[in-house]
Amino acid sequence: MRKFASLILGLSLLLSYSNAKADEGMWLLSLLNKNAAEMQAKGLKLSTDDIYSINKSSLKDAIVGLGTEGRPFRHFCTGEIISDQGLFLTNHHCGFGALQSHSTTEHDYLSDGFWAYDKKEELTNPDITASILVRMADVSKEVLSVVNDEMTEEDRYKAIEKIAVELEKKAEEGTEYKANVRSMFEGNQYFLFVYVIYKDVRLVGAPPQSMGKFGGDTDNWMWPRHTADFSMFRIYTGPDGKPASYSAENIPLKPNHHLPVSAKGVEEQDFAMIMGFPGTTNRYLTSFGLEETMKITNQNRYDIRTLKLDIMKKDMLKDAKVRIQYASKHAGSANYWKYSYEQNKALAKLNTMGHKQEIETEYLEWANKKSKRASKYGKALDMIAQVYAERKEVMNASSYLREALLSGAEMPVFTIKLGGLKSLLAADTLNNVAIDKEITDLRQSAEGFYKDYNAPTDQKLMAGMYKMYAENIPTEQQPEIFKTFTEKYSNDFDKLASDVYTNSVFATSESFSKFLDAPELETLENDIAFKIGNSIIAKYKEIRGELSKGAEELQKGKRLFVDGIMQINKKKNLSPDANSSLRLTYGNVGGYTPKDGVYYKHFTTLKGVMEKEDPTNDEFVVPAKLKELYNKKDFGQYADKNGNLPVCFLTNSDITGGNSGSPVINGNGELIGTAFDGNSEAMSGDIDFEENLQRCINLDIRYTLFIIDKFAGAQNLIDEMTIVK
Repeated sequence: MRKFASLILGLSLLLSYSNAKADEGMWLLSLLNKNAAEMQAKGLKLSTDDIYSINKSSLKDAIVGLGTEGRPFRHFCTGEIISDQGLFLTNHHCGFGALQSHSTTEHDYLSDGFWAYDKKEELTNPDITASILVRMADVSKEVLSVVNDEMTEEDRYKAIEKIAVELEKKAEEGTEYKANVRSMFEGNQYFLFVYVIYKDVRLVGAPPQSMGKFGGDTDNWMWPRHTADFSMFRIYTGPDGKPASYSAENIPLKPNHHLPVSAKGVEEQDFAMIMGFPGTTNRYLTSFGLEETMKITNQNRYDIRTLKLDIMKKDMLKDAKVRIQYASKHAGSANYWKYSYEQNKALAKLNTMGHKQEIETEYLEWANKKSKRASKYGKALDMIAQVYAERKEVMNASSYLREALLSGAEMPVFTIKLGGLKSLLAADTLNNVAIDKEITDLRQSAEGFYKDYNAPTDQKLMAGMYKMYAENIPTEQQPEIFKTFTEKYSNDFDKLASDVYTNSVFATSESFSKFLDAPELETLENDIAFKIGNSIIAKYKEIRGELSKGAEELQKGKRLFVDGIMQINKKKNLSPDANSSLRLTYGNVGGYTPKDGVYYKHFTTLKGVMEKEDPTNDEFVVPAKLKELYNKKDFGQYADKNGNLPVCFLTNSDITGGNSGSPVINGNGELIGTAFDGNSEAMSGDIDFEENLQRCINLDIRYTLFIIDKFAGAQNLIDEMTIVK
């Protein structure tokens, strides 16, 4: 968003939002004509029609949004199709949950990696969906035609929701497609996205965790990087080529397009573009929201997860089974634990607060320049500021409850699932058919829950995190059950946890199964874990109600503020915040200067892996076979011109969470890498893009090919790809 924080304070609002280089921007594909000249000047050899078209095959047809059953439009990662048989690449950390779910102590795919040398060996993942964009359209005119300035925000929301559903149904009618209307620019624009969503996604391959997560939490968000962060999946369809749930009769997807894979390598200043599904950015966040993010959201998340991660890690190091059970949980928690810390550090260093306040000052000058404008836009910032000020204590309580209680010990939260059974058992007349169905559903849920649950670890999480919660949140803001903790246990949380995990029917899968054999209402109502879970949820609902009181005012203020920014820059090309819809970002390959006297090159090699090796640290273990290949310099066709094996490289692309696994594509439309991380010095980027520091860390496709070929010996996968040399 700016060149240097110290300089931007003297610039105008107009320059603050519009004088950024093209490196900043998560651009909507249907509007790429606005960027075409600049992209081609940077090295793009394709037309925008080659990237996005609804009439012919284009790059968009090879981009996959990974979602979950029930939430297909909330893409947690991105993938790219690299063969005419539906094979696609994504990040190792995107496939980590699938690897973990299939791992046992006998078949430890996390430690050993997994490779399917035949399609029959590929593993099913019923919870994962794969979305491919069919088309998108600006529907702002239709949506905004049903609202006016006299409406309350609630009425506005209802009217927009109604027409959005109508537009979605119309787009889906007579097709197998799924449609989704998304808000842009805080409700000032709306776009319709139409997807084909595949439900049969199978795991094909992944390197061992020692390579796929090499560097662990230590190297996370850091450069130089040496992580082989990739995994491979395949999309299957029904025999008719349409989306279908898993069946042995399903066939590999025949995609409209797959990306050629370039083994030619990259050089500094090469053009590079990234297509994917970025999750969330807050580039238009005000100083008031920034303060809440730094002091409450980020700080609490970091403090609480520091304890949580330490508890899990200690048990994981002691027991191989626990390591597998908690691997995905630990990884998921650790990622944004470090993100929160590094973001706060970057926001402070780059004086983002001062930048935001300068923008707001100049926004008010614009808003108040004309009386008619002032009546509509002049109070927007006051509205925003008031809501943030009034909700500070409630937001802090909410943050602690979510992190320490809802995301702390798992067993009490699991008990909430028995609310339906409790109601059935409490009825005047028992409906045995309904009870039996509920029990069957609960047994199914329990199977998944207890598979990755270890009672001693969960007990430690309860003792540690409940104690931390009680020490940091005022008594009147705590769940009602915490009064019992004081009266009965004198806030001795070790004693409390011991009692819970000794006596609750939920403590083990065996005791829970026995309870379901003959469930009794009295047993359920008196169970301490059940009481805790329901008390936490009751407080959560209460807090959520408190937070909702200012929601309408906050949304109206943000909508008007961003509307004003758009009007000021109506002749400029602004990109909307990320919202899990398909976007494109572009720039060049290049290094950067993180601090005085230091310059980081744009690439790393396998030599760096060997230099970081530490057999005593599980984050820096190097597999024997990889060392053997390195010592023999057996890099095959994947070495660079100097005989070194490239591992990672940098671009100045604009990405965020959700872009993980996104393809890095050269000017010819060929795959040169996969995006997987950002650099710590610019962790402010989700809130304020820093063009001199912001870098995207990418896995070089040559290292990916080397691992598949030389390390795994999966020639079947190499043969599928269209490799350009």
